[in-house]
Parts: sequence; structure tokens; C-alpha cells
Amino acid sequence: MRPEHKQRLQQLRHWRIRQKVKGTTERPRMAVCFTNQNIYVQFIDDLKGQTVAAASTRTKAKDDKPSRANVANAKRMGTVAAEAAKSKGISRVVFDRAGARYHGKVKALADAAREAGLQF
Repeated sequence: MRPEHKQRLQQLRHWRIRQKVKGTTERPRMAVCFTNQNIYVQFIDDLKGQTVAAASTRTKAKDDKPSRANVANAKRMGTVAAEAAKSKGISRVVFDRAGARYHGKVKALADAAREAGLQF
């Protein structure tokens, strides 16, 4: 399959998901974005149009190891994102995987966030 076609299918999948997934003040949208090098997690209130809390692998880590977008760091980012959300008083979220399939890094991040106390 051509790369352009795969990107187009992912964009259509992302639009289809975003029509159904909306974040509110009580249940913000937990949006995840995976690039080749980094992982970004945002908690977004769509009614107000603002980001409530955020976490990424670009922030300074305590161990100063270089962070990559792999399954091990996705697990770590799930717990870090859950802690950031809990510090803002968020316990329930709506999970927005941005068109990515639910396996590998996406699943590891979601499972780690659930274990850290977030309810999806």
C-alpha cells in the first residue's frame, strides 16, 4: 500500500473518531500523539477550548536518559500523564487515540494510565 494512501486512511479514521469523542469539564479528552521520537499527552476541555494538563517525553526526566517513543516509555508516560491529571483534579477522561490503532504503544500508555488511577 502506498504511503499516501495509508496516511489518508489514518486521517479519515482520525476525523471519524473526533466526531464522536468530545471532552467536557468533568471528563476532559485525553489526546495522545506519537511521533517517531516523542510521545505527547494532553487533557483537553473541548467546551472551553483549552488544555487542562499535559505531559510529554520532551520534559526533563529525573534519570536524564534520552526518551524515545517506544512501549517502555509509553508505559512511563501513562503514569506521568495520570499524575499530571490527578494534580489538576481529573480522575475520569475520554481517551482519544488520534486514529492510531489500539495496540503496542497506544495500549501500553492506556493501560499504565488506568493502573495509575484514571478512569476511561
